[in-house]
Amino acid sequence: MISRQDFYAAKLTYETDGSDLYAAQKAGEQITVVDVRTDEAWAQGRIRGAVHMHYREIAERAPKEIPAGAEVVVYCWSPGCNAGAKGALEFAKLGYSVRELIGGFEYWVREGYPIEDRDGIHRRPIDPLTGVPRIRSHA
Repeated sequence: MISRQDFYAAKLTYETDGSDLYAAQKAGEQITVVDVRTDEAWAQGRIRGAVHMHYREIAERAPKEIPAGAEVVVYCWSPGCNAGAKGALEFAKLGYSVRELIGGFEYWVREGYPIEDRDGIHRRPIDPLTGVPRIRSHA
């Protein structure tokens, strides 16, 4: 039986959250963020700088478009969506270091992080049920 300590250490190896991802991006860490949702969902908005690669396309496209050894974070729509796990599995099969963004795009938006759509880059107000509004620079 796995210990609780080992379980949580493993969990943090395979998952990340919006706060940690955003901090890593601001620190200039080289992370490839991959949106594994449908074309329609992508058009509604995405994490700034994300690559769009539906999880069914990863096996074919990733080796051509994402360098081997890249650190990858995948996300889908919300905590109620398992496409992120499907995408993470495909990247793992290819040998990438991959983590799933818990909460998906929904919580990224609700926590007020930058999103991109056809109108540019913007932020939505922070949902008080998911986070506390904080002072932040424009980015």
